[in-house]
Amino acid sequence: MLVDGNKICENLKIYDINVTGVLHIGDHECEELRFYVDYLQLSPNDIIWVDALGDKVEKNKERGIPNQYQAVISDSNDCCVDFNIANNGESSSIFEFGTHSTEHPHIHYINQRKLKTKTIVKLYEENNLVPNKYNFWNLDIQGAELLALKGSKNIIDNVDAIYIEVNDKELYKNCALFGEIDDFLKNKGFTLVIKQITQYGWGDALYCRIKK
Repeated sequence: MLVDGNKICENLKIYDINVTGVLHIGDHECEELRFYVDYLQLSPNDIIWVDALGDKVEKNKERGIPNQYQAVISDSNDCCVDFNIANNGESSSIFEFGTHSTEHPHIHYINQRKLKTKTIVKLYEENNLVPNKYNFWNLDIQGAELLALKGSKNIIDNVDAIYIEVNDKELYKNCALFGEIDDFLKNKGFTLVIKQITQYGWGDALYCRIKK
């Protein structure tokens, strides 16, 4: 996470948001676990982790981290996609590299797997997840964040804060740019409170729901 944990918590307090659970999509090695436990004061059992790669999921299970699910989260169910696996793992995506190849030339795809997509709605239904418990979402899925949001349907109405990776450049071919994500979330009742962009054209943003 690019944004300082204290700054995130300060803004959650300003918007009167009490985080009761987290849905984290694109968990890689669950690097954010300490933030959720130490800053948000959550139990590991209050966090749902989702990653496209089954081997990552299994390794996280072996580390004792609960609630691990394998899924390629998108805007539709059961669509077969070519999932590109990067040599650093975390840059893996359903999209081909765009400016990513010039911004980070040491990172490249080394493999590809055919995987099926799943929406957030189906993820919740299949695993009996309680929508209003997981009111903080973290989406870090390498250009597919807007697809995931579109596939959440009305479940997003239960969310109070969203921490999301955004792109000012087309790091991945055909990925959504910041303006598209910003428009979508504003239409869902969220406001942008933090945006932090790297020199490479990608970064993180925090959105909080405006309470009526």
